[in-house]
Amino acid sequence: MFDSVFILAAAAAAEEEEGGSFLVQPDIGLMVWTLLAFAISGFLLKKYAFPQIAEALDRRQRVIEDSLETAARTRAEAEVLLEEYRERLTAAREQAEAILARARRAAETSEQETVAAAKARREELLAQAKRDIEAETRRAIQDIRNEVADLTILATEKVTRKTLTEADQRRLVEETLAELDFSALAGEGSRA
Repeated sequence: MFDSVFILAAAAAAEEEEGGSFLVQPDIGLMVWTLLAFAISGFLLKKYAFPQIAEALDRRQRVIEDSLETAARTRAEAEVLLEEYRERLTAAREQAEAILARARRAAETSEQETVAAAKARREELLAQAKRDIEAETRRAIQDIRNEVADLTILATEKVTRKTLTEADQRRLVEETLAELDFSALAGEGSRA
């Protein structure tokens, strides 16, 4: 290669001395040497440089193909993972909705049970209060009867100024009690 450069330089110097340009005026000898230098340069490039360049290009092509394959695999894996993530997210949402629905049903059931228990307790307390009131009313009426009987006996003894026998006391109490209207007292007590 260096030979051809020297030859070209020598030819250029000779032409300049002659006064013309060697490129404009073709010379057969120069053409032969140029073709010979070109053929040697082409042979050397083909023998040493082109195989290494081709090998470097092949390596580069393989690296690019491997990178593309890796990118395609990674993308496919990412799509699979994304689909799996979406499925899990959907399942998680469904589970959350199911849990909320169960919690709502449990809360409603608990509320209904609490209301029912409160109503039952209220009814029980009302029934107990009615029983207590009726018992107190009966006891109060019995106390009033006893008190009226005692007062009747005492009043009779004072009016007659004598002591009555047991049979007379009983008959007198029964007559007096029959005349009194205790049902009105019981009615007033049950209305209150």
